[in-house]
Amino acid sequence: MEPLSDNVEENLDRFIVEAMETGCVWALEGPEGFALCPSENSDDIDVMPFWSQPEFAQAVCVEEWSIYKPVPVALEEFLDEWVDGMHADVVLVGVNWTEELDGIEMEPLDLAEEFDSEMG
Repeated sequence: MEPLSDNVEENLDRFIVEAMETGCVWALEGPEGFALCPSENSDDIDVMPFWSQPEFAQAVCVEEWSIYKPVPVALEEFLDEWVDGMHADVVLVGVNWTEELDGIEMEPLDLAEEFDSEMG
C-alpha cells in the first residue's frame, strides 16, 4: 500500500476517495473513548483524527497513543451522525494524519461538503 504523502491536500483527497471505495473511515478508540488532541492552531479546540485505512491509523498507536486501536466507522454513519456531533461539540476533524501526526485539521461540515462534491 502506498504510504501517506507529505502533501496534506493529497492526503485529504485520498481520504475521500478511499473512504468512498471502502464505505468506512477509521477512528482510534481507547479505554476512555475516542482519541482527541489539541488543535495545532488553538489549545481551546480539540481535533478527532480519522484515516482512510486501518494501517494508517495503527501507525500512530505508539507511545502515549499506544492505548488506542483502530475501529471502523461506516461512512454513512460518519457523514450523517458524527459530522453533526463534532460540529455541535466544536471539534475539528483530522484527516489522514501521518505517523508524525502531521495533517489537515478542518471543520466537520467542510469535510462533509468535500464528500458531497466528490459524490456529485
